[in-house]
Amino acid sequence: MTKKSYAKNWLLWGKGIIAGLLIAGSIQVPAFADSALQDEVRVAMYLDLGSTYRSTAPAVTLQAGSQWRVGTEAAGTWLQFESGQSVRFSVDGYKVKALESADWNTAAAAVKALQGTADKPIAFVQNNLAGKLYEVYTGPYATASEAQTAAARVATSIASYLKGQSPAVQGSFYAAGGAFATEGEAEAVRSSIGSNAAVAMTSPGQYAVWVGGATNEAEVSSIQATLSQSYPQVSWQVESGLASTVLLLRQDVTLNLENPSPVKHIQVAGSDPRVTIQDSDDSLIQVSERNGRSYRGSFEVSRYNGVLALVNQVPMDQYLYSVVAAEVPSSWPQESLKAQAVAARSYALYNANLNKFKIAGLVDTTLSQVYNGAEKEVASVISAVDSTSGEVLMANGQVIEGLFSSNSGGITADPTEIWGNQTPIYAAVTSSGDQSAESALYDWYYVLLNNGQTGYVREDNTAMTGTSTAAGLNKLTVTTSSVMVRQLPMIQSNVDPVAKLNPGDQVVILDKVSESSSYAWIRGPYSSEELLAALKGKTTTEVSRPIQSLEITQRGPSGRVIQVKANGQIIDVKYPDALRSALNGLPSTLFDIAPTGRYTVQSAGGAAQSAAVSAGMKIQTASGLQDWSGGNLVVMNESQEARVLNQTQKFLFIGQGNGHGLGLSQWGAKGMADQGYDYRQILQHYYQNVTIDKR
Repeated sequence: MTKKSYAKNWLLWGKGIIAGLLIAGSIQVPAFADSALQDEVRVAMYLDLGSTYRSTAPAVTLQAGSQWRVGTEAAGTWLQFESGQSVRFSVDGYKVKALESADWNTAAAAVKALQGTADKPIAFVQNNLAGKLYEVYTGPYATASEAQTAAARVATSIASYLKGQSPAVQGSFYAAGGAFATEGEAEAVRSSIGSNAAVAMTSPGQYAVWVGGATNEAEVSSIQATLSQSYPQVSWQVESGLASTVLLLRQDVTLNLENPSPVKHIQVAGSDPRVTIQDSDDSLIQVSERNGRSYRGSFEVSRYNGVLALVNQVPMDQYLYSVVAAEVPSSWPQESLKAQAVAARSYALYNANLNKFKIAGLVDTTLSQVYNGAEKEVASVISAVDSTSGEVLMANGQVIEGLFSSNSGGITADPTEIWGNQTPIYAAVTSSGDQSAESALYDWYYVLLNNGQTGYVREDNTAMTGTSTAAGLNKLTVTTSSVMVRQLPMIQSNVDPVAKLNPGDQVVILDKVSESSSYAWIRGPYSSEELLAALKGKTTTEVSRPIQSLEITQRGPSGRVIQVKANGQIIDVKYPDALRSALNGLPSTLFDIAPTGRYTVQSAGGAAQSAAVSAGMKIQTASGLQDWSGGNLVVMNESQEARVLNQTQKFLFIGQGNGHGLGLSQWGAKGMADQGYDYRQILQHYYQNVTIDKR
């Protein structure tokens, strides 16, 4: 059966670029958000929440297009920096001091060695009375135990550069000395101390010298006693930890390992280390570690779970300028962009109130919505967001989540096919505009080569020979040299072709299919070993091996698969949509399975019987009844549709749609806009029992 006819059959079962947002482990049954509309959203870029979300960096590098400032809510502005000046930020915590050296080449080599490991390094330089001293650290780590384990790893990674030193765990206990009115006065004392010392800004215009980085009070008390004897002119005390935020001012040389070029580095310390970074005239702030992207709004640097957290606080509509542009092409019709803006605003507001990410309502990846900052903003998207400003999807007086996916494959999902239970907001409805995803794509021929191999050739490089096989299958040749025969009907630059064809080569046409896209696709064929590896840890009961049969045993209202049996045993995933991940990352659950080693024979009475191909079986050929000796076997039905069988016992997945399929289909919305529907009509087609309200 071709993919096109397969699609048509599926649409009869229903009731009525950009990945789907539901991923394994993150699906929740919809509830409702607080109805108060937030003017700003908090988007985490770096944050460690374990299995919920983990994106970490030892430090972040920021700069702005105008004069910018660093401060706290309680004390206002602490420091100001000029336009274009780069400043690095990190948080103080458990860390490993890997080594210190007066030799730059030794320090740089150690940093390079650590950059390829899990223990990411930061290198500081100090100008001491004895000359320059380079210090290399890794971390921070959430606990002292993690840091201790890391110290052993670091020792192994840089063993050839240690020269008698041992990587040591450090913490957040310091001996604090002096009260200075300028950084220069504090620096004069610090430079005489040398190692493990930093100028600390304790409040705006107030400086001290902090020494230590001890892991406990006893250790720091010993440091305080030694300093009191060595530097009696300075009053030393054990830092009590009562100060919520302190800035340790350092010079960072991590960014250029060929030639040390110091960059200002602010290490945020204290009992509740937290600073806000704000530009002076609403220009953009660049984050080097996020591919150099620039962002609107302000940033917060804090410590959460012991490590660096970076949060962008941005006005809702400015956030949506980026999100909508990342989710759908800006060239799409304005009404489809408006529909996306309202859905994305609803999604953002709903999730901002869930507190899923603790210190932020959202993250900047597909776990929330793709958010790439301001550099991709375009006029068409800004217009769509501004013209719908404040508009959200409501039900029973509360904002709904407004789920959406890339392409529903011609019909949206019913909630029972995703979560296993019903909700009043989502239902299976037709989505004819989804097919527009393949309107500009080529078709591909599925061909049989002379050596028995099969693959796909794109139609634009082919010509019919005018000849056919004894069974009536047409043949083609190619019109240019070195035409790739692909494993699947799409260009995969990282996958070797099955073969290359040249003019004069002839192959047999088995089928003609659409290029794999977000609307229609082919994946596989996957072996038993590949499927068992994908299933590992995703089922309650381990699937018996090897997988000899794989069959769909239950579908939902839209035709999506909600139950699959392997060797007659139900693949018991947590919820139906988890089958996507369990079956090796399928784009959707709207699929069929074609075993490469089984066939079905339907008798004149209508009874169907399935069997596996085997050597020696009797087959009816154009030349009569023969014994099959192995290899690829081409079988045909009464409609002259051909399929290849062999003894590999693999499984081919033929499907439609991309994502979970709930709610708005982005390609479907484009199709409806092309047909003249406005954004309100589009939204009320895809979401049930909702109103569109401006709050």
